[in-house]
This record gives sequence, structure tokens and C-alpha cells, in this order.
Amino acid sequence: MTLHTFKRHVRESIKSLGRNGWMTFASASAVTVTLLLVGVFFAVMFNINHFAKKVENDVEIRVHIELTADSRQKDALRRQIEAIPNVKEVRYSSKDEELKRLIKSMGDEGSSFRLFEQDNPLSDVYVVKAAHPQDTVKVAKQIETLPFVHKVNYGQGTVEKLFDALKVARNVGLVLILGLLFTAMFLISNTIKITIFARRREIEIMRLVGATNGFIRWPFFLEGLWLGMLGALFPIAALSIVYYNVYQVYEQRVSLPFFELLPFSPFMWQLSALLLAIGAGIGIWGSVMSVRKFLKV
Repeated sequence: MTLHTFKRHVRESIKSLGRNGWMTFASASAVTVTLLLVGVFFAVMFNINHFAKKVENDVEIRVHIELTADSRQKDALRRQIEAIPNVKEVRYSSKDEELKRLIKSMGDEGSSFRLFEQDNPLSDVYVVKAAHPQDTVKVAKQIETLPFVHKVNYGQGTVEKLFDALKVARNVGLVLILGLLFTAMFLISNTIKITIFARRREIEIMRLVGATNGFIRWPFFLEGLWLGMLGALFPIAALSIVYYNVYQVYEQRVSLPFFELLPFSPFMWQLSALLLAIGAGIGIWGSVMSVRKFLKV
């Protein structure tokens, strides 16, 4: 296809949008409504996934060393921990550092623990990070069997439930998004099909006078592209405005320590590009599938 022919297809597709104003409005509206719902679900699920990753990355194993262990035995224990598969990082925390951490975590009530600064009863600790958060329980179980390990803490019971809950949330979100995308494709393709059905005579005449399938298909292909992108503009604008204001209010007035929203930039740019691509893809797919049945005369 020559550049001149392609320009002709572009002009014809744009003119067609104007000539079929109400059908264009109906198709673009179908794209707008469905992509608005898809965009809301994406924004929620991406933030849930961000929260899940943050929580998972904060999970650590605290290995309390026996009080009787000397420096050589502590070094040997560290080497054994580092040799365990799926161990990413091992950090040493002395009992003095552990006492300071305890005092800080207790806030105003922590001052009473300063009495133990002269005779610290706490153990030295190895803080262990698993390569993958889901391996935390398995790694902790292996560490428990090593010599000179007094106690292993990793949030037993809570961590397993947390990982299960996050897995369920991700799977449910994925199913909902896929279902919504399928519904969007069905609604939009049917709307575009009605648009093309109204112009079936035009397609039949072009076919009868010798126009090739590609020559007929390209304007409709581009028309579907414009419809999809046009329908994506309002959801992108609406979601950007709403998310920006929600993010500002959350950061200034709420800002929970254990949960943070994805920053407006680059998240909304990424989401906008995704919605634009989905809209364009569904528009093209709807046009191609709908016009194909009319290419046989």
C-alpha cells in the first residue's frame, strides 16, 4: 500500500466518523463507559498489588541466638544460614541494638526498659530476608533446626494468613478485570457491528466494482482505531482528575503508615497509556471482525 493510498484511507475514516455522527457517538460512548469501569478496577488493583508487594517485602525472619554462643559459633551460624537456599540477606543485630529498637517501638512506655541497659537480657539476632517472600516460612523452618538458635520469629500464623489473603485478593482482582475486559469487548464490538451493518450496502457496492478486501477493510480498521481512542479520552481525563485529588487528600490528611498510594506520576501516565491501548485494540478488533462478514458478496 502506497503512502497516498494510506492518506486516502485516513481521510475517509475521519470523514466517516462525521457522516455517521450518532453511530460514532454510540460506539464512542460504549467504549467510554466500559473503559471507565476497567480503569477504576485497574487503579484499585494496581494499588492493592503495590500494598501487597510492600507488605511482602517487609516480612523478615528474626533469628535469636543462644546467649551461650561465642563469636566463633555465631559466625558459623551465619554461614549456615547464608548457605540455605532462597536466603537473600543476613544482617546482624546486637542485643544492644535490639534493646534500643524495643525502647523506640514502645514509645513513651519504652523508658521503663532503660533499666536493662546495664544488664541486657536480650539475645543477639540475625535478621534474615528470603529471596522471595513466599519462601519465608520454609526458610524459617530450616533455620530452626540449626545449632545455637534459641528462637525464630517471623510472625508465625499471621504471615501464612497474610500471604493467603493477598493471593486471594490478586486472583479475585484478575478474574474481575478479565471479566470486565471480555464484557467491554463484547459490548463495543456489537456497537461497532451495528455501525458497519448500517453501511453494508456501501461495502457490497465497493466489493462489486472490484475493490479488494484490503482496500475496503482499511478505512473501517482506522475508524475502529479512532473510535477506541476517542472513547478512551474521557475515562483517562476523569480518572486522572479523581486520582490526583484522592492522592493529594490521602497524602495530606490520612497517610496511613502501613499503606501508601502509588504516586500520581508515573502511575497515571502508565494507566492512561494502557487504557488508550485497550480502547484502540478493542476498536480495531470490533471493526475487523464486523466488516469481515460483509466482504463476501
